[in-house]
Amino acid sequence: MATRIPTESDCIADLPNLGPKSQAMLHAAGIFTVQQLRHLGSVNAFAAVKKVPGSNPSLNLLWALEGALTGLPWKVVAREHRTSLLLALEDAKNSAQIATSSATPLR
Repeated sequence: MATRIPTESDCIADLPNLGPKSQAMLHAAGIFTVQQLRHLGSVNAFAAVKKVPGSNPSLNLLWALEGALTGLPWKVVAREHRTSLLLALEDAKNSAQIATSSATPLR
């Protein structure tokens, strides 16, 4: 079975792996289009969802986002791309902390 990569004209609701709850989490984070999702990438989109107050997404959302962008089932992503995604998430978190600390004025 061939994987189908989403196009810019696709609606987030049309993407594989993303159900209504995932869509609602993305919308709460200000992500409404495939173009926005593709621009951010799965890791940064997941990080944006995590920043929403009261949000507590599981890593299954990260797998689903990557699968939505690549056309892979989320279980395949979890099995085959877990380590690289977790490392990228850690890098993104560290970069955000560095940016935040450098933006804080010293006294």
